Amino acid sequence: MYDEGDNLDTLEETEDAPPEESGNRNFLIIGGVLVLAILLSVGCIAYYGLVKIPADKKANENVRNTQVAQLVEANDALTASAVAAVPTATATFVPTETPIFQQQETTTATIAPDPVTATVAAAITQAAQAQLTVTAMPTSTKLPDTGFFDDAGAPGLFVMALALVLVILLARRLRVSPAK
Repeated sequence: MYDEGDNLDTLEETEDAPPEESGNRNFLIIGGVLVLAILLSVGCIAYYGLVKIPADKKANENVRNTQVAQLVEANDALTASAVAAVPTATATFVPTETPIFQQQETTTATIAPDPVTATVAAAITQAAQAQLTVTAMPTSTKLPDTGFFDDAGAPGLFVMALALVLVILLARRLRVSPAK
């Protein structure tokens, strides 16, 4: 092990220093890219939530207001044309000599209605009334908005996945790095 003849200075010179880790630079580049990707995705989500959604809501509201104004204008025009189309007649009565007719009294025989004919007539009346009252069948116009994926959103899940990958890489790096 140690001979008395050896000098401590010569022992230190013969030992080689451990080589520098070359993977350090690659790790920093990969970590920087991951952090940049996470920051970009958070920025995109913030832009979408703070700028895009309110602008879309405002545009939809403007379109809806325009459509309502057009419908009101069309209704007013149709009402005005319907009022103008109704003739205004004034009643002028001119006395004329009209002979008065005597109504003759007629005798009508009361015939008992046939029950089958009455049933058929009632069925036809009910069918006609059913055709006049059409009820709209409810239809689904939108998919249900439930579940974790709808609540959290795909971009948020992607950002969380990237953050967890970054945590795993940093934990591994800290575990491997030598303590000073």
